[in-house]
Amino acid sequence: MKLPLLIIAGSKGFLACGYINVETCNKTEKACTIASGVKTHEDMLNAEVKFVSERAKEIGVKEGMMGFEAIDLMR
Repeated sequence: MKLPLLIIAGSKGFLACGYINVETCNKTEKACTIASGVKTHEDMLNAEVKFVSERAKEIGVKEGMMGFEAIDLMR
């Protein structure tokens, strides 16, 4: 893998790196958000969310939010 596989989990969903596919999360009805091009968990929290699953949208997560904002909604 060129970059690490990163996930920060909350009780309602998770923030992940670009290795995770949001369409798979939609099929399994999981709340997930994707921050791409990150190398550390800290990078993820400070990165802009690029993709949001339908379930994550239902709990208020939006594309363009910062990672820390998204995970706060999914805790």
